Amino acid sequence: MLIAAAQFTSVPGDIEANAARMAALITEAAGRGAGLVVFSELALTHYDLRLIAADPAGLPVLPDDARLAPVREACRASGVAAVVNAAGRAPEAGARPTIASFVYGPDGALLTRYDKMHLTDQESEIFAPGATHGRFTLGGIRFALATCYDNSFPDVPARAAADGCRVYLASSFHDSAERVARYAGLARDNGLQVVLANGTEVGSPGPACGLSGVWLPSGERVASAAEWTEPVPGDGAELVLSDARDRITLMADPAVAAIPVKECGEPLVDVRTAAPALLVAADRHDERGAFAYLREGVLRRLLAAQEALPDGLRLQFVEGYRPPGLQRRYFEEYADELRAGFPEWDGARIHQAASRYVSPPEIAPHSAGGAVDLTLITADGADVDMGTPIDASPEESDGACYTSAPGLTPAARANRRVLAAALTAAGLVNYPTEWWHWSYGDRYWALATGADHALYAPKELAEQ
Repeated sequence: MLIAAAQFTSVPGDIEANAARMAALITEAAGRGAGLVVFSELALTHYDLRLIAADPAGLPVLPDDARLAPVREACRASGVAAVVNAAGRAPEAGARPTIASFVYGPDGALLTRYDKMHLTDQESEIFAPGATHGRFTLGGIRFALATCYDNSFPDVPARAAADGCRVYLASSFHDSAERVARYAGLARDNGLQVVLANGTEVGSPGPACGLSGVWLPSGERVASAAEWTEPVPGDGAELVLSDARDRITLMADPAVAAIPVKECGEPLVDVRTAAPALLVAADRHDERGAFAYLREGVLRRLLAAQEALPDGLRLQFVEGYRPPGLQRRYFEEYADELRAGFPEWDGARIHQAASRYVSPPEIAPHSAGGAVDLTLITADGADVDMGTPIDASPEESDGACYTSAPGLTPAARANRRVLAAALTAAGLVNYPTEWWHWSYGDRYWALATGADHALYAPKELAEQ
């Protein structure tokens, strides 16, 4: 996944103008392959505390405020998530506002809200502090949210790392290059990739310096926007992009195996007879037809997803259930290929790398009947450009098999977003290293959705 830090000069107090500018930047970021855009602190109104204090009824907003409709629609239309920082209206009547980050998902719906926990003295005169840390999962990556002064407290990033976050998103209004440079230590000390969206122009406490950027877990700065020192023509808008694919939670991650399973007893069903409306790829066969089985609940959701597709498109089912013994063989064969190609890698690295492409047998969603490999085709059965064939490995495709890979053609990117929108709305989750792999009810689904247990355990077809 590419993540964009958006840097621009907000129009003080003009929510409509700033929301429109954010929507345009989200659309631009989508065109450059980004899956998430982060904006600076109070970007919706500009960081002007006097303006907000003077208009407590008009400037604080809820996530569903009509003035934010362009942002939500841009997310939905482009399939990109966004972190929008604003003066947040409290849900309780009469409560003070907060400095809030609204996270809108690729469907335009609210994923989470984070209210800034640490306030400066000036901010405390207007805003109330938040009480809970900001977390969300997108594209197989667990993110932490922090806002400006939060980042002065070492326990904030430390807690993020302890909670399993891989990427740390900071919406800020810092005034100096020296202050921005401290993010190198924050990244290095906590093993986090850090993305900073910093403000520009003069705010109520003074000027912000821009320099939005990205730091790797090593502390190395790999991207930077321009420094703001004086007004420039226009709004100085700039997108800083970084690749976070190596921060994806893989199937081999201990967090996946740690998810408990409470087998629900749902049967495996043959999609060829249970769902004639679902087209099964003609080139897939095995002696028992095991590939065509799925858990009943997964099949039900696939049919709902197909109904949600635009006219002229349909799903093509390629593979569902995979017996545990076959899954083990696939994993070991791919691990052997990696050993031959990378003899310097140790066993742990081979296991982790293999899990990008084939799930470890002990937790494999296919062997639980909860995963399906599929693609889009036209209504008359013609292929659709998805960027790579199904089952293309990271090595064969130069990483283009990753769902949010950069460098895809506009058509392939658009088609992947159409597929993702339909399947996500039906309740399935994607394994981000394989655009074609979607699941429900398995351990990876539970981790991605926050469910406290998986519904499906690996099983043999003979148990039916």
